[in-house]
Amino acid sequence: MSTTTELRPLLERLKLGAIMDTLPERLALARRDQLDYAAFLQILLADEVTRRDNRRLEIHLQKAGFEDICRLEDFDWTASITVDRRLLDAVFSLDFLERREHVLLVGPVGVGKSFLAQAIGYAAVRAGHSVHFTRTDAFFKEMAQSRVDHTQEKTMRSFLAPDLLALDDFGLQRLNAQQSTDLYELIVARHRKSSFVITSNRAVDEWLSLFDDPILANSALDRLANASYQIVLEGTSYRERLSPHRRNGCRTAATPS
Repeated sequence: MSTTTELRPLLERLKLGAIMDTLPERLALARRDQLDYAAFLQILLADEVTRRDNRRLEIHLQKAGFEDICRLEDFDWTASITVDRRLLDAVFSLDFLERREHVLLVGPVGVGKSFLAQAIGYAAVRAGHSVHFTRTDAFFKEMAQSRVDHTQEKTMRSFLAPDLLALDDFGLQRLNAQQSTDLYELIVARHRKSSFVITSNRAVDEWLSLFDDPILANSALDRLANASYQIVLEGTSYRERLSPHRRNGCRTAATPS
């Protein structure tokens, strides 16, 4: 029985079994470079730390619920979109998370708001923060279902727990009384404790009229507006540039947004 074969059960008992995947290459490297025992052990353990870090990142990205993995460096800056890069760079420093502030991304359909919201979330996960990304209508549906299941407190806690909660596509429809209350409670409970990223096709000054109760609206939005980066994106649809019709030199009929 070889030494490496005898090593496997020992490594597995220590939850280090993945070392066996790269052990032959590392042994060859040690022989070639005549590494001493300490240097060889350091390489093996550094490999394991990298594997665990990558696995942890993968798990946290899955838990975040992103629709796509988006990174700032992948954003198409050649698109006909204007945005305050200085303000955007400040957001991607992630200092707003330490200060428990918020980011509001507003602009017309297709200019990259959801992409940037997920890119902020991706950067936050990489920096070790907990993140949850969801469409705003999905939040309301989960809260409605929780009242049927008698799990309202548990469901609300799941939205309060992350360091960063991203609500995508806020303001597509006017809120009813219960939705207004749910959103108010969410904003108040997270205020100065954790951060939001919210995307919307409507300007922030239009949000007040979306609430069923103006008192709740004023209270909630005052908290958001006075502790947030408000980033406005303008331009033509980012998605339109990806259309197969456009790639093949065809024109598409205009559709209402």
